[in-house]
Amino acid sequence: MSAAAWPGRAFLLLALAAPLAQADELFTKIEAGPKREFWIDSGFRTAHFDSDKRLNGNNKGLGVEYRFSGTAAAVAGRFHNSDRAWSNYAGVLWQPYAVGPVRVGTALAAFDGYPKMRSGGWFPAVIPTLTYDYGRVGVNVGIIPNYKNRLYGGISLQLKVKVFE
Repeated sequence: MSAAAWPGRAFLLLALAAPLAQADELFTKIEAGPKREFWIDSGFRTAHFDSDKRLNGNNKGLGVEYRFSGTAAAVAGRFHNSDRAWSNYAGVLWQPYAVGPVRVGTALAAFDGYPKMRSGGWFPAVIPTLTYDYGRVGVNVGIIPNYKNRLYGGISLQLKVKVFE
């Protein structure tokens, strides 16, 4: 399996896992009660929609995630982006619903480091995000839209490990 293909396949596996939940629990609203979970997140593996542009899909990096609520987490990190430049991000992951075991929502974040977007400066982004946690490990899957000829979209996979709860 090529490196560019596996994030898409991981996304497909997440989508297929949801129907395994009981029918009455397939689509649920997540309780927003307080939590205290700290996660260390990897960089990303991205399968770009524009695969012919020779973009960087191995977005090495490191991030943190603090889930302070059943539906929300603060996120921040640094990674080597699709344009082969370093980017930083900070924001909130808001996921009020679940489809089976998969959390569904969006990342509301700010990013920098993309040369064609605001000359590498900070910009806001809204990224649909799915999350699957299993004990002390998990995965975030972001669906990144294309934006003009400045940002290249794709499906990004991020692995994570829970440090404490």
